[in-house]
Parts: sequence; C-alpha cells; structure tokens
Amino acid sequence: MTADRKYWVDTLVRIAQPVLQALAERRLRAAMPVEAKTDDRSDCTHLEALGRTLAGMAPWLESGPRKGPEGEIRARMAELARQAIDAATDPASPDYMNFSKGSQPLVDAAFLANAVLRAPNELYERLEPRVQANLADALLATRVIRPGFSNWLLFSAMIEALLFRIGGEWDRMRVDYALRQHEQWYAGDGAYGDGPAFHWDYYNSFVIQPMLVEVLDAVGDQFGEWRELRGKVLKRAVRHAAVQERMISPEGTFPPIGRSLAYRFGAFQHLSLMALREQLPEEVEPAQVRCALTAVIKRQIEMPGTFDDEGWLRIGFAGSQPEVGETYISTGSLYLCTTVFLALGLSPDAAFWQGEAEWTARKAWSGGFTPVDKAISG
Repeated sequence: MTADRKYWVDTLVRIAQPVLQALAERRLRAAMPVEAKTDDRSDCTHLEALGRTLAGMAPWLESGPRKGPEGEIRARMAELARQAIDAATDPASPDYMNFSKGSQPLVDAAFLANAVLRAPNELYERLEPRVQANLADALLATRVIRPGFSNWLLFSAMIEALLFRIGGEWDRMRVDYALRQHEQWYAGDGAYGDGPAFHWDYYNSFVIQPMLVEVLDAVGDQFGEWRELRGKVLKRAVRHAAVQERMISPEGTFPPIGRSLAYRFGAFQHLSLMALREQLPEEVEPAQVRCALTAVIKRQIEMPGTFDDEGWLRIGFAGSQPEVGETYISTGSLYLCTTVFLALGLSPDAAFWQGEAEWTARKAWSGGFTPVDKAISG
C-alpha cells in the first residue's frame, strides 16, 4: 500500500471496528454509548451506526485486495459486516434493530440498502438465505414510514432500488416521486434544494447527489424518462464534485456551514464517490483529490477528543463538541463520516493512489496555476 492508502485503511478500520465487532458478537446495545444532545435516540442510533458504517466501507469490501496484509484486513472486516447484518435483522437477536418505529429508521435502512448496492457480492450474495430474507423483511418494514418532503424522499427510493436489484417486489412510484421532485428542486450549477428551499449545507453530498446517481444506476433503465435523467444528473454530479474539491483549503479545512457538521468528513462523500466512479471533472486530477481528502481526514480524525476511551466516535466537528449536535444527532449518526472512504474501492494501482498533487485551493493560494471556474447550464 502507498502511505495514503494505508492511512485510509487504518483510519476506516479504527472507526468501524467497534461497531462491527460489537454487532458480530451481538452486544452493540450493551457496548455502544449513546451520546445525544437532548432527545433519547436509543431506539434508532444502533441502525444509524450500522447503515452508515457499511455505506462507506462497501466499495472497499467489494473490490479491495484479496491478498496481502490489506486483503487479510478486508476479508476480516467483510466477515464482521455480514455477521453484523445478521445480528441487526434477526428477530431473535438482542441487537435486532428498529426498522419501523418513528421516522429515523427510514434514513438508516436506506444507508444500509445503499451499502448493499455498493457491495452486492460481499453484503448480499454471501449472506445465508435466512439472512437475505431477514434483510428484505427489514427493508419492507420501513414502508410504514412517511418520508419528509425533502431529501428524505431519496431514502424511500434507495430502499426500493435495492429491492428491485435483489429481485423483490418494489414500488416504482416511490422512486419516480423522488426523482421528479428532485428535478423540480434543482437550483442550477450542480446544486439541488433540500425540498422547495435551498439550504447552504452539505446535504448535496451527504444524501442528494450520491443517492440520485446510484438510484438511477440501479433502476434507470426501467423507463425512458429515467434514462434521459441519468445524463442530466451525472453532469450535475461532476460539477458538484468540482465545487467540493475547491472548498478544501490549503490547510485541509472546509467551511463549517449548515447542519449535521458532526458527520465530519462525510461532507465529502460525493467527491469520493466521483473519484471511485472515475468521473471527476476533466481539470481535476485523481491524485489531487486523494491529497485533499487525506488532509481533511487528518485534520479531523487526529483532533483530540474525536474518540472516547473505548474507541467510539464522539459528537463534534473538530474533536469533542457536543454543542455541534442537533437534536437528531447521536453516537450512531456520526458514522456517516465513513463515506469519505468510498474511493478505497479503487484498485491500489489506480491513478488516484499514485504520486503527489496539489489541490486547487492549495495551488491558488501559493500562486500556482489555477484554472478558471465555470458554472454549468442545465
């Protein structure tokens, strides 16, 4: 492994190990602390931890090396992930999770579904038939939850997309409604509103752009209108990746704008996804994205107070900052940070992992070559 790739693998495992190990041993409820600002989140935080952890790990579990030290680590984590899914969906398990009570389970069932779409062999085909059936039942149970008129529509769509891919009964209307509404909420220049209003936050990366791209990957050939929409969505996704890369400062920081800052570098899920897909903007070298994201990861993960003494994440943007957590934030929520590691699904030989390169803001602020930034139409 290159130094950066080893750092990414080591950091991802450091974050994910407590969640997956505890679940594999069916003791997550007993072991995981539930830090929250106000509300009692004990009925949903465990599914948050599982779905979000796997959403970020999935491409590496699916496509990472099969040999050598990294291959051994990947295989061990993949086995823990399958055991974790079993523990979470088995009605006889002490860690059987809530998929239908309240509204939050819809969100994290969708992240779990997204993980399975990203790793269909490791996280579905290699499950025992009993676990496959339990997983499908758990996802179907979320249909009693009415999504908010916002990015939440995509959570319902993502679950239906996975049900389609695994050969289950799926609801086309839930997908179509989410796609049509987000098309109406497109604000221009590669950004969507979160519902009818535009929000200055990172939800275009936390949820909207990645889920639009991947839902359409899964079901986009079912209708002509969806096929046509895929081209538009991808064009906007490339533009948003360009914006995200430019937002990373020379020091590896980014603006603390909007809600859910406790997701830390999960704010760059979209940029990492586009690197994984090898669909970055023409003017952006893969290596400069790796260097920029590595700088961000180091700035946040190495801040004192990020982990408690047992290795669990604590609420904060840079270290422990309980005040950063909104009422819907709890310990399990924080594991959305793993989505920055999507690019680990690229081969170690990929251009992303080769050489050193300065990212745009670093070049600009040092007087280096800085290409003109341009808006897109449509």
